[in-house]
Amino acid sequence: MELVFLRLDKFLQVSRLIKRRTLAKRACTQGRVQLNERVAKAGAEVKIGDRLQVDFGRRSLQVEVLALAEKSGVRDAASLYRILDEKLEGEKRC
Repeated sequence: MELVFLRLDKFLQVSRLIKRRTLAKRACTQGRVQLNERVAKAGAEVKIGDRLQVDFGRRSLQVEVLALAEKSGVRDAASLYRILDEKLEGEKRC
């Protein structure tokens, strides 16, 4: 059966964007994760085509969700999303 949606904290962990689910929950609680340009709670539903922005202190990553999975291996994790933009604080773009 194909997944229609997945909890945000679970997606962040399965996709390896954030190493552990507890850290993903904490990032959501601290307002460092946006789902479709809105600050999202850990239980928010992620669907294919959604856009996520995760702020890791000085680094910000924006991705588009390409697939959903309950589990994935290290090699498969990157196939769940596509990086749209990545910024480092203090980085100058030409």
